Amino acid sequence: MPKAHKWVYQFTEGSAKMRDLLGGKGAGAAEMTRAGMPVPPGFTITTEACRAYYASGGKFPKGLWEQVLAGLKVLERKAGKKLGDPIDPLLVSVRSGAKFSMPGMMDTVLNLGLNEDTAKGLALLTKDERFALDARRRFIQMFGKTVKGIDGEKFEHALQEAKKKAGVKTDPELRPDHLRPLVAQFLAIYKEETRREFPSDPVEQLREAIDAVFKSWNTDRAKTYRRMERIPDDLGTAVNVQMMVFGNMGETSGTGVTFTRNPITGTKELYGDYLANAQGEDVVAGVRDTEPISALRRHMPKVYAQFERYARQLEKHYKDVQDLEFTIERGKLFMLQTRASSPRRRRSLASSRASWSSCCSRVSTRRPKCRPLLEASLRHPAPLPEARSSTRTPRWSGASRARR
Repeated sequence: MPKAHKWVYQFTEGSAKMRDLLGGKGAGAAEMTRAGMPVPPGFTITTEACRAYYASGGKFPKGLWEQVLAGLKVLERKAGKKLGDPIDPLLVSVRSGAKFSMPGMMDTVLNLGLNEDTAKGLALLTKDERFALDARRRFIQMFGKTVKGIDGEKFEHALQEAKKKAGVKTDPELRPDHLRPLVAQFLAIYKEETRREFPSDPVEQLREAIDAVFKSWNTDRAKTYRRMERIPDDLGTAVNVQMMVFGNMGETSGTGVTFTRNPITGTKELYGDYLANAQGEDVVAGVRDTEPISALRRHMPKVYAQFERYARQLEKHYKDVQDLEFTIERGKLFMLQTRASSPRRRRSLASSRASWSSCCSRVSTRRPKCRPLLEASLRHPAPLPEARSSTRTPRWSGASRARR
């Protein structure tokens, strides 16, 4: 009997050498896992599976879903939690991850696994109803926008109206009595737009999210980006399913994205943004003012020292400047991603420095006033003329602050 094709790899089975198969994010998570760094457990669905998905007309290839369910069982054992458990629920992220970085072009779903029962369980487990409600409203919003194509402005408008009614300016200021009706409103938006109730079965949520990530490989924006960057269309994206860790569980939690060196001067110092009590998309969306990564040294010196040690270790291992993403959950550091920071990205950031400085000196001393200038250069830098091969991994790959 022929051996079934392997579509799914646990992070413990991969390595940096498997970038073609596991994509940049999956290969990076596997390599950090091999190095003994604190990486939340997870598994990667290969780029081959994505190609097979398109070859079969948008259907999962034979054996893929069975391997996903088997991989989920392994993940549950490692996490000590179960997807859908109303007492101690496992929540996961579902992220794209192609061989070459495509910042903001493909889809991500966070907090997957939440429903009425698991949200209540999460609130009791963490003794924090506000956190559980906020996690659920984020999940409904992201699932609706990413998986079902609902206009994100519908959710965003409801969120802004809730803050206005509560008399607050930022999301973390919303209390449980503000969030409960907001969650109900988000569910109503979902039903109105899809003519269906929001799926309560976490396994169904997972299947739909994986399908959406595969589909995001061929969206117009992704195809345009690949054409600009000369990335072959036949590579496909991997899908990473990973245990959620939460940076929005109070002031001893947070998230950030950082270079291992100053990308403008080349100085050997950590350079990037940190945001306390937040999830990753909050950094990119600009909904709150970030702090420089040096602020983490003041807030949590031991965590900063640990992160700095891992940053130096990764730069030495890859022999290149790294672009890192991390989350801190109640004082515990988790490494989420490492990737090479491209010369193109560093040149783009340096070229925007003059506009950045001019804006800040002219408008205000507060960086957030000028953030759109820097964000635009990070997300849409000018393409280089070099073509990329679908069979050979180049010395560098694009990097971005944008989470996917």
